[in-house]
Amino acid sequence: MTDPSIADPGIADPDGTAPIIEFADLRRSFVVRAKSGRLRRSKRVVHAVDGISARIAAGESVGYIGANGAGKSTTIKMITGVLVPTSGSVRTCGMTPVPQRRELARQVGVVFGQRSQLWWDLPLQDSFRILAAIHGLPAGDAAERIAALVAELELGRLLDTPVRQLSLGERMRGEVAAALVHRPRLLVLDEPTIGLDVLSKERLRQFLIAERERANMTLLLTTHDMSDIERLCERVLVVDRGRLAYDGTLPDLARLVALRRVLVVDLIEPHPPLHIPGVEHIGSELDGLRQRFAFAPETTTAAQVLAAVGVQAEVRDLTLEEPDIEDIVATLYRMPH
Repeated sequence: MTDPSIADPGIADPDGTAPIIEFADLRRSFVVRAKSGRLRRSKRVVHAVDGISARIAAGESVGYIGANGAGKSTTIKMITGVLVPTSGSVRTCGMTPVPQRRELARQVGVVFGQRSQLWWDLPLQDSFRILAAIHGLPAGDAAERIAALVAELELGRLLDTPVRQLSLGERMRGEVAAALVHRPRLLVLDEPTIGLDVLSKERLRQFLIAERERANMTLLLTTHDMSDIERLCERVLVVDRGRLAYDGTLPDLARLVALRRVLVVDLIEPHPPLHIPGVEHIGSELDGLRQRFAFAPETTTAAQVLAAVGVQAEVRDLTLEEPDIEDIVATLYRMPH
């Protein structure tokens, strides 16, 4: 159910500028071999990306989401020149990624949540200096840029610390700074907040919002954390089994799939099940100390539900559960095309 409003790649955006990312009928297949008996081997073709087309304009902030194995990382590797497409076309910052990978690297910053671009045994500041030299930044410009990133990401006290001694949250801030040293036009983030605590996530999000506004930078984000998408992205692409299932805004997606949020409240004292108009009570635990409420975000908010709970009982703590990306994708594909 790909959005028919997606325009053909290669056409300039309304302001006359070329898209930062454009791909048309993009495909990437892999041959998987397995034993099928003592002597024989079988093989099958897996279509990791199966004919997707989209265009991302300069300055956009786009979430690229889907279940594990949906084709997100494979797409990013083709966009950044790590993988050659099996067929179709892709252009990033006006370049063909694989043959122009060296030139493209000067325009793109990439952060992979599971991989590091920092030198593990060197102090953090050495990684920044090495990356600035690799990108050919003049010494004065590099020092100024690094100092600004260090201040904004609160890395000053960590500069002399070897990367291997940093916490996950500290290292991720270092990874983002490293990806931005050369002032890229496009920042690609692949699961950047995975494993981070709530405070580290929010600090990183606030920095990315400010940096994007300052530099008119394009952001492409893959994540399983819907809060990342809500805070950072204006547009969402949903991919499943290598195909594009949705292209639009997050509020429109929420209305389309009609998935509910769940508010979990911990009360000061046990209480019988609370009844709130328009909200479903979906369970109690610990003799009513913890109660769960499901609500539709298009008709009410978590704050309104919490206020209604507070009228009837005193709240000690709360948790807001977002719908899983897997549930969003599954709901999309159950809907009639």
